[in-house]
Amino acid sequence: MTGKNTHARRALHCHAGRHALACAACLIIQTAAAQQAVLDKSLVYCSEASPAGFDEAQFTSSVEASAAGYTVYNRLLEFNRENGDIEAGLAQSWERSADGLQYTFHLRRGVKFHTTGYFTPTRDFNADDVVFTFERMRDPQHPFRRAYPVSFPYFRDLGLAANIERIEAPDPYTVRFSLAKIDAPFLQKMAMPFASILSREYADKLLASGRAGDINWLPVGTGPFVFVEYMKDATIRFAGNADYWKPGIVRLKSLTFDITTDPMVRLQKLRRGECQVMSYPRPADVASITKDPRLHAVNQPGFNLGYLAYNTSKAPLDDVTVRRALDMSIDKHAILNAVYQGTARAATNPMPPMQWGYDFAIKDAPYDPARAKALLAQAGHANGLKLRLWAMPVQRPYNPNARLMAEMIQADWARIGVQAEIVTYEMGEYVRRARAGEHDALLIGWSGDYGDPDDWLGVLLGCDAVKGSNFAKWCYKPFDDLIKEARATLDIDARTARYEEAQRIFKEQVPFTPIAHATVYQPVARNVTGFRIDRFGMTRFWGVGIE
Repeated sequence: MTGKNTHARRALHCHAGRHALACAACLIIQTAAAQQAVLDKSLVYCSEASPAGFDEAQFTSSVEASAAGYTVYNRLLEFNRENGDIEAGLAQSWERSADGLQYTFHLRRGVKFHTTGYFTPTRDFNADDVVFTFERMRDPQHPFRRAYPVSFPYFRDLGLAANIERIEAPDPYTVRFSLAKIDAPFLQKMAMPFASILSREYADKLLASGRAGDINWLPVGTGPFVFVEYMKDATIRFAGNADYWKPGIVRLKSLTFDITTDPMVRLQKLRRGECQVMSYPRPADVASITKDPRLHAVNQPGFNLGYLAYNTSKAPLDDVTVRRALDMSIDKHAILNAVYQGTARAATNPMPPMQWGYDFAIKDAPYDPARAKALLAQAGHANGLKLRLWAMPVQRPYNPNARLMAEMIQADWARIGVQAEIVTYEMGEYVRRARAGEHDALLIGWSGDYGDPDDWLGVLLGCDAVKGSNFAKWCYKPFDDLIKEARATLDIDARTARYEEAQRIFKEQVPFTPIAHATVYQPVARNVTGFRIDRFGMTRFWGVGIE
């Protein structure tokens, strides 16, 4: 009530005769001053790992999505921060044809690409940028792709490389995608980080100067933050984009990622005020963070999965009996207690229970080392076998301590006669080698990207993803047919039935062992405003400020 009356008095004063113009000018000055005060604030984020680059289409990790996709770039569509639904981004409206095979996007006008120390745009964002972004991924003979030959795992794993037949721009602010067959979650895919829109003008400049690879290290986008510099394994610096097209999103003058791989050091920095937001603390520190009056222990149930993938393209892991024995010998509850310390729930299926289409009727195989040993003997390995067990070198939201988990699995397997050598690499190398299929078994995980079962069952287990995020290298036609049938219908009941049957096949074939769904914690200083944990696993600073 008080606020309402104050606004009423202010309005009367502002419209009183000869004072009206002076008052309007006064309000404009006050508003500008308030906005300047907001943009004078700086924030430091203690992040957990170095990005492998800033060319978002090359990567599938939340590290790159946080450092590039949701700082430097935008997409045609965006995920709403509150509920994860899709909303307008660089496309202000869109429609799907009656047959479900054509999507037309109407683009936002007046959006500007970043001006940086290495690029000054001469035009606003338009359809040419969208066409370039997707044609580079779609066409192996695209000039920029030939000059800078990298892979695009998401674009391939999601079936888009095979399914997008044409990308057209009828006019400078309209883009049309034509598909070979229905892709039910197509719009959600357009909001994912890999679909971040690049500047064609900037790409043309790089191509002409023979420096196409710079697109990965000197990014240019339309997003809320402008890239300033990256000091490898140390810091990434961004400036707030004062010209950002969406009001209320940019509330910081500068944003710095302080790359700090040790979670204990991250917490020390947060407590000393050297950073205001940190990624994933150790589970053992959660209780003390919760009690610290200077901090707010922001948390939510994780839309994620930590798992152990078996390389089914290699003997003896191509034998389902061996995989069942390995799966049955892992004491998940001991792992939950030691590794997650009460901050996770045991996983049964290849996606979390909060994902629609989850089959709650499926039960986990019992922990039974004696039965596991008998299965190994049945498979011809009565004298045991040797495997290389890979463990991630960094903390992830779905796995706070991969090394400890690997050691516990190593001990479990030793009880049934399996000798496991623990192997690790730097994270970028870890993923590269795993995609190449060099591993026997590896610890990895996934945070949901767009809220559809296809993101789990297709991306992690589909035949299209064998060279990408399908680290089990598992291409099983009965399963894959179900995933593709589900993707190709818009009927939600028909999709659900196929996904439930696919989960039953997964459980019978055991291409990987689901371990846990972890609660995500991201502590922040009490003076941080507007911070939310993103359900899709990345950290974004949209609407985040400092009091």
